[in-house]
Amino acid sequence: MWEIFEHQSLVKKLAKIPLEILKRYEKWKDIATVSGPEGLRLIKGFHDESLKGKWQGFRSSRLSIQYRIIYKVNKGELYVQVIEINPHDYRR
Repeated sequence: MWEIFEHQSLVKKLAKIPLEILKRYEKWKDIATVSGPEGLRLIKGFHDESLKGKWQGFRSSRLSIQYRIIYKVNKGELYVQVIEINPHDYRR
């Protein structure tokens, strides 16, 4: 069993996120708790991937076409730290 820790700033943002995204986030947490990052990688809809650049060392999963969850897995410990849920900006 994995433990999910939510960053302090995330709790405030959850109140502003659409209900459908919150439901997907709860499902994401259920899967991550039971099988960890390996289980998330097996579900193609989450498109779980490692990040590069300034986010190196973090991972990202899709909650929808627009929303992403950014999290980090600490080595040697069975917990996932959720950093942020944000709408992905495609205007680059």
